[in-house]
Amino acid sequence: MSNRKPAWLRAKLPAGPEHARVRNLVDSQKLHTVCQSAQCPNLGECWSRGTATVMILGNICTRSCRFCAIETGRPTELDLGEPARVAEAVAIMGLRHCVITSVARDELSDGGASVWAATIRAIRHRTPSTAIEVLIPDFQGRLQDLDTVLDARPDILNHNLETVERLQRKVRVQARYDRSRSILEHAKSRGFTTKSGLMLGIGETKPEIEQTLRDLRDSGVDILTIGQYLQPTARHLPVDRWVTPEEFTHWKEFGLSIGFGVIESGPLVRSSYHADEQSARYADKAATQASA
Repeated sequence: MSNRKPAWLRAKLPAGPEHARVRNLVDSQKLHTVCQSAQCPNLGECWSRGTATVMILGNICTRSCRFCAIETGRPTELDLGEPARVAEAVAIMGLRHCVITSVARDELSDGGASVWAATIRAIRHRTPSTAIEVLIPDFQGRLQDLDTVLDARPDILNHNLETVERLQRKVRVQARYDRSRSILEHAKSRGFTTKSGLMLGIGETKPEIEQTLRDLRDSGVDILTIGQYLQPTARHLPVDRWVTPEEFTHWKEFGLSIGFGVIESGPLVRSSYHADEQSARYADKAATQASA
């Protein structure tokens, strides 16, 4: 396979006053963003739209996933003032829909769930009309920690499966396919809108993709994102193939045919990419079905 990226993977460059405003806000509030730490290709577009995905609980992760650019190590900070700063940043950006994510903090007794809950409540108090989407780690499968997050009442519970079952150990070293499904199933059983994401081009086969979509739908997932895996550095897993836009369209159509409410599928799609639009489409679809 050629290492040269195809034309459809060209991302927009950072530009404009909104990009500068978001960058200055992130710096002034001493926040981390997954946009920067995970080298997201959509940083330029999203920041130019006046939005960013805040990453709480520091920028050092206890996991060593082989697809992710975030630094692995033993975190040294637990910033209890962070929830208030995140809420202030959301208010200043004027977000109608915010996405919050975090590193994994396996060394903490609750995996950081209490900070998650405090962040959700701080945003809700500061800007009650803002929809809150949380992209969480798996808390090592501890449902009591997941419940701590859910009790704070986010609007959407997002947890990424990332890849097919066969590749889990290779891609997500400390994670498990069944554990991630249990997180999503538990959130759905409590009545939450659920969301997950997959990367393609990391060695999966088309029958495996189909089975994974069926598994996620069986777990009650409502919204799905599908994007192209990009190798952050030479130390990370290589790209196995460049997935064409036509194949991404195929998986979107297949997923909708088996019951997903909304699917965002394309080469540069990431979990928080146009998340506000995904949420609005899902709400409109749910309202139409309820009135039918």
